[in-house]
Amino acid sequence: MMQEQKNKRWRAKRKAELIKKIYRVPTTVPEAARVNDLTQAEIESWMDDAEAGMENALEANPKGIAEQYEKQLSELKEVYGETMLQLKFRKKLQHHLDSTEKS
Repeated sequence: MMQEQKNKRWRAKRKAELIKKIYRVPTTVPEAARVNDLTQAEIESWMDDAEAGMENALEANPKGIAEQYEKQLSELKEVYGETMLQLKFRKKLQHHLDSTEKS
């Protein structure tokens, strides 16, 4: 079973779940490392990363989130503009084709 646990990828979601368990359940880093076949240094590194992000996560306007939304909005506006240009072109083309057929 330990080998099966060792082969699993430790993605952010799994790391977060383990750290939450340590914070919420009386679990120690050494115990979590032993049970999950990890080193204490790995878990402590993840905890440092999590703690570094906590302050930002608790801000009223987290840094990075606003930037992400601005970038998404900019991309959406660009796609919308391109789509509108294509629609106008197609309407003009259809109008031109209709008028050519009538002639």
